[in-house]
Amino acid sequence: MATRLNPHLAVVLAIVVPIVGILIVINMRVGFPYFIKVQKALDRVNGVIREYLTGVRVVKAFNRFDYEMNKFNSANKEFQDKSVTAMRVMAVFSPGIMLTVNFGIVAVLWLGGLGVSSGQMQVGHIIAFINYMTQILFSLMIISIVFNMFVRARASAERIGEVFSQENSMEWKEHIEENTAAAGRIDFENVSFSYKGTLEQPVLKNITFTCLQGETVGIIGSTGSGKSSLVSLIPRFYDATSGSVKVGGADVRQINPKRLREKIAVVPQKMMLFTGTIVENIRWGKEDAGFEDIEQAAKIAQAHEFILSSPEGYQTTIGQAGVNFSGGQKQRMSIARAVVRNPEILILDDCTSAVDVATEAKIKQSIKKYANKLTCLIIAQRITSVIDADKIIVLDNGEIAGIGTHEELMESCEIYREIFQSQLGKEVQ
Repeated sequence: MATRLNPHLAVVLAIVVPIVGILIVINMRVGFPYFIKVQKALDRVNGVIREYLTGVRVVKAFNRFDYEMNKFNSANKEFQDKSVTAMRVMAVFSPGIMLTVNFGIVAVLWLGGLGVSSGQMQVGHIIAFINYMTQILFSLMIISIVFNMFVRARASAERIGEVFSQENSMEWKEHIEENTAAAGRIDFENVSFSYKGTLEQPVLKNITFTCLQGETVGIIGSTGSGKSSLVSLIPRFYDATSGSVKVGGADVRQINPKRLREKIAVVPQKMMLFTGTIVENIRWGKEDAGFEDIEQAAKIAQAHEFILSSPEGYQTTIGQAGVNFSGGQKQRMSIARAVVRNPEILILDDCTSAVDVATEAKIKQSIKKYANKLTCLIIAQRITSVIDADKIIVLDNGEIAGIGTHEELMESCEIYREIFQSQLGKEVQ
């Protein structure tokens, strides 16, 4: 409309609009790196708050409020500084755009005044043109604000995109013949493993052993020896760096993970109960489990008695993360959830640490009696948890230091003897 009204004055627009476009592009390029830093600083603030809320009882117990406040203030100050810097940089551009458009209006008045004085232009044309310029000014200001928001959104979107761009590297064969005779058998063949992105030594080195169907295998070793990493390879939470892990005679990398995990039940080191009733939590192991199955699983896990003594029995509501139950009770419910699945392989990853020795012995006896064909792997820190296992694997710095029964290891494995002596305080004969 401005061009049709007066082509000569439209030259001002032809100059002003590209300059504003250039300012917006510079705005995006300059502002983007600053807002990435702002988002990372915000991450750190959220991390500090989340850590504090998760460990609030520990903070109270050790009276570390001042330390936590200083840590939050430090992270918050960094976020403030990054935000102020980013906003100061971005604050230059909106006035710059407004100044450019206002210079355009001044140019219109100057050139229009010359045109009116020479009789080549009417005053009405200048007024109309200034109105057009004012509308363009507001439009460009809104565009500038939108692009400011876009720069911040782009910084966040790129960080979210990094997560979405991760691809599942798992591959498997759709159809693989299963050997029913080898159900529950586990084979580790010269397995080494290191976590992706770490430059450290492998967590596991040259691991070779076999667990037969119905065997109870204990895995023991010092903290950081690779026990949990070892059993994480069986349900294929990770893939071995070299060597092969076989379940039922088939390499786990060839089996569909869903079918593989249907055969395995894991009770992890870190217990996790979900908000809901006790029945709903145990039924996580098997969706179509009947109440009798759930009750049987609870009896095996030595949880039946304390569940019945709860206010509403099996319909008792569990608070967030099981806050209304003790550590030992949560561990026994986690074991019940795994047992109700009726798996071929049961992995107990140091999940009886909060249970007394007598109850732990009853749980192991019940599991053996209930499922004599069940292959059970028990990871433990206490030697009494694995002392009666069919086979004990001793790990040391990611390597197998010894395999055998308790009696065999007492004779052949120095590390096992040291663990036995340090825990039970008995001299080795």
